[in-house]
Amino acid sequence: MNYLKKFLLIFFIFLISTNLSNSKETAFVDIDYIVANSNIGKKVLENINKLDKKNVENLRKKNKSLQELEINIKNKKNVVSEDVFNKEVVSFQKKVQEFKVKKNRIIKNFNDFKRKELENIFKKISPIINDYMEENSIGVLLDSKNIFMGSKKSNLTEDILDRINKKFK
Repeated sequence: MNYLKKFLLIFFIFLISTNLSNSKETAFVDIDYIVANSNIGKKVLENINKLDKKNVENLRKKNKSLQELEINIKNKKNVVSEDVFNKEVVSFQKKVQEFKVKKNRIIKNFNDFKRKELENIFKKISPIINDYMEENSIGVLLDSKNIFMGSKKSNLTEDILDRINKKFK
């Protein structure tokens, strides 16, 4: 137990002395806020939302037509022969399966599109953030989602947002 206390004491002294000798500052930004409020981010998010709404509307229409077809088939159950009814049920099941495959493909394509668009934003804003960090002697820049508490002067979100908006008008 005594060794543990000595070890912790030495560890904290080392940690404090290392921090004091480090001249570079640690800061944080809210990257989600920057993406949502920067000129370039707004354009990209608008394109992503348009595609999402278009996909949802197309899937809704197809789903509605499948539901109407299902009701139509159920209504025919007692009217047509069992053989004809079974053929229609099998045909309907194939259409439902095709719909599921199409839906999964649309979702995958949308997620790929969204990921690529966000990667492009980060490729464009990363040099601006790196330049800011070099100019202001910032060694580590963290995302504010991972920060429990920090001083307001360590939050560089607005400064970096201004620089990005000046670059991408």
